[in-house]
Amino acid sequence: MTLEETPNTVAGGPGLPEGEPAPASGAVTAEQAPLAPPPPAAPAAPKGKILQEPTRPGMKWYVLRVASNKEDQVREALERKVRIENLTDRVGRVLVPTSKEKRMKAGQVKILERKLYPGYVFVEMATEPDGSINERVWFLIKETTGVGDFIGSDGKPTSMAQHDVDMMLLAAAKEDEEATLQGMEFARGDRVKIKEGSFQNFEGSVDSIEEQKGIVTVLLTIFGRATPVDVEYWQLEKI
Repeated sequence: MTLEETPNTVAGGPGLPEGEPAPASGAVTAEQAPLAPPPPAAPAAPKGKILQEPTRPGMKWYVLRVASNKEDQVREALERKVRIENLTDRVGRVLVPTSKEKRMKAGQVKILERKLYPGYVFVEMATEPDGSINERVWFLIKETTGVGDFIGSDGKPTSMAQHDVDMMLLAAAKEDEEATLQGMEFARGDRVKIKEGSFQNFEGSVDSIEEQKGIVTVLLTIFGRATPVDVEYWQLEKI
């Protein structure tokens, strides 16, 4: 199956096979309860992260190619269709992992969300014993605007490796820490060049950084003397 719109792809997305483009209820007694293997242990969560629940029993994770910039629309449409068609026993979660970024310009701070794997949606799904997709599920997915096909071959999707699933679920977890300041990649002593402003094209070294304000103090040589100048981080480039 092919896309009418070709998505931008990112190499190295989690679970992508080599060569692909890429980034309860009800209590029972102990006598009544059947013996079952324990669920797989979830990876340790770094500070500030809340892990998604482990993969649901009987399901695996698959990677679905979608049209560029249609990831959220596809996710919302699939979640809605699965509920309407009562296929929650065949399709679990549908995820589009993102990361928060803080960008600052002219003293104004904006919090943006960036998709970690543009052109891909992750689907938790149960397949048939031969690895194929249930017919009802396949038509539900195929008829969704913006959908391409699953990564796999011969009409059978390839499930993600467990360590890639763990990484993807961790990336999709909600964050409670502050967003990172995108582009603030300077350290004291770095040689930099000023790209804009009154000191455009001047070169100097980083003396100090105020991350909360996005301000970098650069030591410039002006009239033979080392002079500290405050510059917004986006006005600098490393040399």
